[in-house]
Amino acid sequence: MVGEVRSGGCACGAARYEIKDEPIFVNNCHCRQCQQQTGSTSVLNMFVEMEKLALVSGETTRHVVKAGSGGDHVIVRCALCGTALWSHYPRLGELGAGVRVGTLDNPADIRPDAVIYTAEKMEWLALPPGIPAFEANYNPAELLPPDRFARLKALAAKARPA
Repeated sequence: MVGEVRSGGCACGAARYEIKDEPIFVNNCHCRQCQQQTGSTSVLNMFVEMEKLALVSGETTRHVVKAGSGGDHVIVRCALCGTALWSHYPRLGELGAGVRVGTLDNPADIRPDAVIYTAEKMEWLALPPGIPAFEANYNPAELLPPDRFARLKALAAKARPA
């Protein structure tokens, strides 16, 4: 999809963004922190390089909470309605963004690579068939196609210079 644009925005329509590439990876996370932060059963994030994500209208605010690692998890929200648009997680910092799939104009186009932290999911919730599920996290090298794993490695290397 390089060259094509995927668009999305907040609930009130003030904040709009564009993504200029396919996601590196997509996780459906059921950890307790994601449940608390979203007020839902899980969160579906597609991760992209921040350089491929652009806010095209509106304003955002930043809210910092602690991630499971203890590092800062920054949630970027529409300044008017408060819709969470994307997050910056400690491992990739400000160089990567976990875009909330539900804010895309066409969210059905995105399928998770993995369902994670299923050990913490609500016990009545059924997991989708055909999508790898993990009690905690997974090794991206074992799951992602080589081209997407290479993008992840490059982004991680930028986030943590030697």
